[in-house]
Amino acid sequence: MTRDILLSFIKPYYLSSTKKHERNNMDEEEPRDEGQQGGSVEQSPEQLVARAIAPVKKDFLRPPPVRSSSPNDGVSIPNDNNKTSVLAKEKKSKRQLKRERRLEQKSARNLCPEIAKTGDVSSCPYKDKCRFSHDLEAFKAQKPADLEGQCPFFKSGGACPYGLGCRFSSTHEDGVPSANLNGLKNNSEVNGLSKHVQKLLWKNKMSFSKADAQLKSLGLVGTSKSKRNDLENKDEGDTGSNKCDHSDYSGSCVVTSDSCCKLECPEEVMKDDDNDIDGKSESDVLCPQKRRKIAENCGPMDAENEGVSVTEQIVERSCTKSEPEAGTDALTPETDLSLKLHSREKKLIDFREKLYLAPLTTVGNLPFRRVCKVLGADVTCGEMAMCTNLLQGQASEWALLRRHSSEDLFGVQICGAYPDTVARTVELIEQECTIDFIDINMGCPIDIVVNKGAGSALLTKPMRMKSIVEVASGTAEKPITIKVRTAYFEGKNRIDSLIADIGSWGASAVTIHGRSRQQRYSKLADWDYVYQCARKAPTTLPVVGNGDVFSFVDWNNHRTECPELATDMVARGALIKPWIFTEIKEQRHWDISSGERLNILKDFVNFGLEHWGSDTKGVETTRRFLLEWLSYTFRYIPVGLLDVVPQRLNWRPPSYYGRDELETLMASDSAADWVCNSLLFQVINIEALFVVFFGENDFMGGIF
Repeated sequence: MTRDILLSFIKPYYLSSTKKHERNNMDEEEPRDEGQQGGSVEQSPEQLVARAIAPVKKDFLRPPPVRSSSPNDGVSIPNDNNKTSVLAKEKKSKRQLKRERRLEQKSARNLCPEIAKTGDVSSCPYKDKCRFSHDLEAFKAQKPADLEGQCPFFKSGGACPYGLGCRFSSTHEDGVPSANLNGLKNNSEVNGLSKHVQKLLWKNKMSFSKADAQLKSLGLVGTSKSKRNDLENKDEGDTGSNKCDHSDYSGSCVVTSDSCCKLECPEEVMKDDDNDIDGKSESDVLCPQKRRKIAENCGPMDAENEGVSVTEQIVERSCTKSEPEAGTDALTPETDLSLKLHSREKKLIDFREKLYLAPLTTVGNLPFRRVCKVLGADVTCGEMAMCTNLLQGQASEWALLRRHSSEDLFGVQICGAYPDTVARTVELIEQECTIDFIDINMGCPIDIVVNKGAGSALLTKPMRMKSIVEVASGTAEKPITIKVRTAYFEGKNRIDSLIADIGSWGASAVTIHGRSRQQRYSKLADWDYVYQCARKAPTTLPVVGNGDVFSFVDWNNHRTECPELATDMVARGALIKPWIFTEIKEQRHWDISSGERLNILKDFVNFGLEHWGSDTKGVETTRRFLLEWLSYTFRYIPVGLLDVVPQRLNWRPPSYYGRDELETLMASDSAADWVCNSLLFQVINIEALFVVFFGENDFMGGIF
């Protein structure tokens, strides 16, 4: 389908919105030269820039649209279901939702993947126990018409892994897949979670030997859950032996219990020696069942120990350990893995002058990163993944770690609140994934993360920051980098006081976002403070700057004003115009046309169908993330329309006409027009309407 046909298809929906806005403004608006864009009298470009309004040329300005209370912004979109409201949602219980999910899985729309691949009803190994539908004829009867175009897997030269479920199945050979079905989708993607490892994580039986050894050597935590389970499952004949863990290199006594409580001898325990077992000491208050279990694990009490608390006996047994025995345990290597790499022996990453795409929540997905790689990005990083979710084996969280073969320099970003979870996550990722570095997010400002003690909350706890970096660096063989903000509270910057020590903790690089957690995106990034931190950092610690990079001019200014900076991280600037990487490499302002922008969106759709799938669910997922991205791309103002170049990230774009209809459509801030944009790629049903709900009302909000 040519571009003209696409525009003729979309034009009625766009014009209905535009004409209604103009009609509503005809009786109210004064002539254009009266400065309808935000003032009384016509303003100069300098005055507009001072007010953070983009100085668009007068010939392209148009009256601002009237905001309607209707969610579709005045666009009448046909709906066969005659639903009263797009936003009307009924609250349902978890049991009801679970029942509906099961019914949905058994519906004819969810055909068994094995049957879809082969076209044979008897091919499913689960037979009647399969949770998907086996009614092939019912599936064919309800399946909507195929989308126009070729199957995205056609270029790979193999069969489509979705078979009959593919929305482009008419382009398959004879309408059915061929016999070669193995690994076609995942040939170019790595870092998947195997079912075996996932089951071990579900049952808390995964071994974290390196992380636990490193935690013990730093005196941070005791044994992991898997080891505690092994202790509890031992035979009854071993109950009389001493089961206390004495392998702590720091000489601390670790009490193995269900609550993971630990007693570090002698400092912390000796402070509470005056408190008896009936007091409110935090280490001594144990329920009777736990005290009895500890007593059984540590052997029967002697008569001479009557009247002495269980805790005191445990501490005494650990602290009276003979010196030769302790020395032997500390010097005897367990395995070759105990010979850890020194920080100087780790392979470092040279970030200097490399174009670094920031890890962007939700929108920084694998298809978007592929688009940025095509346009010139050098370093990419996956979306932020929570450590606890990874350790629980959540498939949705592990999907954030996937890597495409085109990402030659790739890292993953994790977020955790405590050293033990971060250390075990680092070890697990190194075992299961192919990566170049691991980034720890200590600057995430969103409440759900901060309330758990992770993200920006760590900026208020420098000692915990130190423990996390030390244990992660000691566990991992790959470089460990961290990402921070200037501070937690506005006006109380503190990274400059920590930057000299971060390198000694074991970090290979640090990224500084020039904003505080409290500030969020209400002001421009404080690059002067980023420069100050970069100058204070040791020469062995690369410092990456982050914040408001939106053109090659910004990039060059940061290089000139602070040569100590290794590079800049590009975040929202890449979302609004991903060709910023091309501009930086070619040192020019690219006046990109609407057709070229459309081709970039088309590449994203093709990459999305390859990643999320070409079946109905994959098409819907691709549509969803395309619309998420379109909620940022409309903020771009073409270079040829501006009186002042380059555009700044904090400028508010006025309403304007583009140089063609497609460019005007791409500049719309209406969600209904974004849906119209997605129609250009045939990945959305006409009755679907996307309404964006941002966590922030500010123009700059939405990305963390």
